[in-house]
Amino acid sequence: MVKVGVPDGRWISTARLGPKSQIVIPKEVRAMFGLGPGDTLLLMADRERGIALVDPAVYAGVMNKVLGVDHQAGGGPD
Repeated sequence: MVKVGVPDGRWISTARLGPKSQIVIPKEVRAMFGLGPGDTLLLMADRERGIALVDPAVYAGVMNKVLGVDHQAGGGPD
């Protein structure tokens, strides 16, 4: 694995697929986000832009804002 120099709080590196074609998330990245066995990540892929792993709660929050949903108030789209 090669780590490229980036500012604190960010991480860029390479990762390999294991024998079962599984991605191993580097230890430093797991620690940065508090990830552990059994945690769920949202996988987003685009043929031209690549692959991204996202915390589903963060993505849901963004989508709720886009759709105008306010779960705390129990409201729906405007």
